[in-house]
Amino acid sequence: MRFPPHFLDEIRDRIPISEVVGRRVTFDRKKSNPGRGDFWACCPFHGEKTPSFHCEDRKGRYHCFGCGVSGDHFRFLTELEGMSFPEAVERLAGEAGVAMPERDPAAEEREARRGTLMDALTEAAAFFRQTLHETEGAKARAYLRDRGMDPRTQAAFGLGYAPNSRNRLKEHLTSKGIGKAEVEAAGLVVHGDDIAVSYDRFRDRIMFPIADLREQVVAFGGRAMSAEAQAKYLNSPETEVFHKGEMLFNLAKARRAAREAGTLIVVEGYMDAIMLSQAGFEHAVAPLGTAMTERQLELLWRTAAEPILCFDGDAAGIKAANRAAELALPALKPGRSLRFALLPEGKDPDDLLRDGGADAFHEVLRAARPLADLVWMRETQGGTFDTPERRADLEHRLKAMFRQIADESVRRHYLDDLTTRLRSFFRPAPGGPGRSRRDGGQKGRGRPQGGGGGYGRGQAQTRAAVSDRLARSPLLASNRLPEPSMREIAIVIGFVNHPLLLEEEFDVFADLELPAGDLARLRSAVLDAHVANPPQDREALLAELTRHGVSSVFSTYEAKVRTLRLWPVLAEAAPEDARQALRQLLHLHHRFLALRRELRFAEESFGREQTEAAYAHMMEVKSEIERVEGTEALIEGFGLLSGRPMKAI
Repeated sequence: MRFPPHFLDEIRDRIPISEVVGRRVTFDRKKSNPGRGDFWACCPFHGEKTPSFHCEDRKGRYHCFGCGVSGDHFRFLTELEGMSFPEAVERLAGEAGVAMPERDPAAEEREARRGTLMDALTEAAAFFRQTLHETEGAKARAYLRDRGMDPRTQAAFGLGYAPNSRNRLKEHLTSKGIGKAEVEAAGLVVHGDDIAVSYDRFRDRIMFPIADLREQVVAFGGRAMSAEAQAKYLNSPETEVFHKGEMLFNLAKARRAAREAGTLIVVEGYMDAIMLSQAGFEHAVAPLGTAMTERQLELLWRTAAEPILCFDGDAAGIKAANRAAELALPALKPGRSLRFALLPEGKDPDDLLRDGGADAFHEVLRAARPLADLVWMRETQGGTFDTPERRADLEHRLKAMFRQIADESVRRHYLDDLTTRLRSFFRPAPGGPGRSRRDGGQKGRGRPQGGGGGYGRGQAQTRAAVSDRLARSPLLASNRLPEPSMREIAIVIGFVNHPLLLEEEFDVFADLELPAGDLARLRSAVLDAHVANPPQDREALLAELTRHGVSSVFSTYEAKVRTLRLWPVLAEAAPEDARQALRQLLHLHHRFLALRRELRFAEESFGREQTEAAYAHMMEVKSEIERVEGTEALIEGFGLLSGRPMKAI
């Protein structure tokens, strides 16, 4: 049943979340602060020795900084104890002394009908599993064995076999006391006014149970054993409990594995997801025989910020990837995007695993490209942009697409990114003035010289020069010598000087990626001080840093910041100036790290396949890095409230 928001809020208000969580964990006495309703423990969702699981009574939320799981009172019970949402609500309402909402007879009738459908589906799943291991299931077992699926995987996914009979399942369900109406409503038989006698929907098929998020079977997919079957794959019809556009195969299991993997992999079929799981990629899901829907995207984003959509590298796979990109664009938000991995043409994940093992699939995932790259490649590959009109048309099309993005911030960054790409793409080539860098793949930089398909001498020299520049860049130098950048120093110093902002952005500060060394040690001391006994002001925090033995580290870094006149992060800056400066610095920092990862992927891709497209992608990423570095040098407007306008960070 549905519960009014005010009813759920009243339960949350009456029961501290620490009370709910505390029944399953032991809070760390040193890090927790019961007086402030602030608690730390080892995470109950993944094994760990150092407490990284945090719950806060004031917010009524929990979050693990190790595996990323988070939620409220009800989610804790559903995720950890396996309750349904209504069960969790009923239990906590009883503990809180809050009366349950009045009964809704119509809703209760729907729930009862849903229960009988679930009974029919559960019994059908057991029947299919049993039949797989009987004599008539021998052909199906042989097929699964030939595909490389071991018995443990078959059992884990509940695979079965529907016998080649028009009424075996129907008769079995009748013998179990399940009525005709329930069997029909569950989609297990074909029936209708023009059908005198209903008959089993699935016949001579390997059966894949489709489970909801509570891991209850709500439908089936069947793979035909006969080459003459009208449909190779057949799904259950839409029912009261099954809406194929709102579900993903294997999501319940995959979202648990996704916490450790940090993402979800989306593949095209049941067998792909199952074989990937067997190979160790347990965070793989699949749509149910349809193109990706908005609801399925929402399900993905609830689990992972950047799911990886993995498609076959043929024309159909690329078309499916483009459809998914178009669907996702309007819904993009900060921290919600997609990456795309294209398999070698003619291979699906199962083929790749059999030929190259898990390492081959890891390589495909490492080469996954951002959504922005996919759109850019689609609009530019094979095009000729040798006139102003053609270049204007390309710009017009891309801007029209990106203006669909509803989130203002993401839309602005996509349009900024597009401006940079276009500037680099249309830069005059060495062949002469006014010539586009790209001209249908026939003119401009990167054209093979001489006979054969390889790169000529001039191009090799270009790549060598590019490699030298990359090797000298601060980005790669920072990988070799993990010294903190002034941006990183300014962020940490800014939060120390303005503890109120640390209170507002504690999670962001805790998750900040920093190189190992003194700056990371300073950040750790700040976190420890904040968790143990949150300082009320800067002086109290500095006293804690002295107690932790890092006051000299802070003084050294603050002196560097002061020397460079980075006033917004110093103590004398107005709080609003500091807030705006730190937000900008954090945005640049995250963008810089993302680009650094992207450059690494681009260089690896270019090393594997030295094509013009791979080279252009590498150069585009480097150009964007230079643009970000240039942005840092042109930040204006900070410090006005403090009386210290400033132009250099």
